[in-house]
Amino acid sequence: MKRLALGMGIAAMAAAGGVGWTIARRLTAPVGPRRFDLRIRDVEHDNDGDLIVLDRTNQTASDGIYNLWFEHGGWAQLSTEVHDREPTRVARRITRTVPGLAPKAGDRASWSGIYFTTPQEAGLNARDITIMTPAGGCPAWRIDGDPSTWAIHIHGLGSTRAGTLRGVLATTELGYTSLAVTYRSTEEGPLVGTGRSTLGYTETADVDEAIGYAVRRGARQIVLFGWSMGAAIALQLADRPRHQGLIAALVLDSPVLDWTEVIKANCTRSGLPAAAGRLAVPWLTIPSLARLVGLPGRIPLRSFDWTARAADLTTPTLILHGAQDDSARVWLSQALRAARPDLIELETFDAGHTLSWNADPGRWHAETTEWLSARVGGAMPTAFTGSSPPGRAPE
Repeated sequence: MKRLALGMGIAAMAAAGGVGWTIARRLTAPVGPRRFDLRIRDVEHDNDGDLIVLDRTNQTASDGIYNLWFEHGGWAQLSTEVHDREPTRVARRITRTVPGLAPKAGDRASWSGIYFTTPQEAGLNARDITIMTPAGGCPAWRIDGDPSTWAIHIHGLGSTRAGTLRGVLATTELGYTSLAVTYRSTEEGPLVGTGRSTLGYTETADVDEAIGYAVRRGARQIVLFGWSMGAAIALQLADRPRHQGLIAALVLDSPVLDWTEVIKANCTRSGLPAAAGRLAVPWLTIPSLARLVGLPGRIPLRSFDWTARAADLTTPTLILHGAQDDSARVWLSQALRAARPDLIELETFDAGHTLSWNADPGRWHAETTEWLSARVGGAMPTAFTGSSPPGRAPE
């Protein structure tokens, strides 16, 4: 019986180890192709244009403005209108498409909060530059403004710099110079090693070079905009002593404030017990196990736990977070706000992960520009109340 119990215990430990390894591998997996998991059920035409009919889901029926990316190429921006079509379907009106796109029934598409694919689509006058980093050349978009005040926009895990253009609209209106940056082992950045993410640990060094780029060109104060994992990178940078007095403010959308809790939340979203997420932690934090996952070394997850490190924060911070976020839970932002009400302001939206702007672009824009105007400076923004973002090029 003792041998049987011992054997069962070893088997259980092996199984738990296997689950942890699998979760760690999936979390840090190299960037892969976009999933086109929606099928266009119909395309309707009326005097006001075209509507796309989709299966009803929490995403497709949600308020706000979104983008459909098509498997065969191209995109279609959708308005906030949601029209019922049968009990299981909805129709969304197309407001703009890439030239030449003609959606049709049967097409496969992907739902996205990335509303613009290029600065030009957002009405922004940008130029392509390259930031030289320890990983190699990282492409970036530069939108010129006040040479003394810069905003650096950092996208999240699995995303691209196009997603940050929603925030670039706000800083451009305030007159800042903006950089929308990339970093290693992303869709646009240089491949390093196995291409696995280190959850912001090594990526922070790449974005740090963007700060150096700005300083060498006259930046006297910098605002960091971070989306999801980009927020984790922004917090690491603001914590560096050499940046004290330079980084004037942080604007964080759906921030990763504690990787362990984020891993647990994503386990729950995938149908696993939340506790399974803890099994991944040794595979990320112990050097020998991290290398078995395919990582270059351990990731110090504790340094990314800002709910435990709240006392270390020194930079005024605005957090914008969706109450329906099932990846980086809003309660972490609420806990951080409660711990540091002197430094942190939190605005919540009825939205999912990194979709607060999409759910209410007018409010997101106003909250951001007004908060920055009060703390960093810049021209007061003009009113923005419509469902289309400001700065749009004429259509």
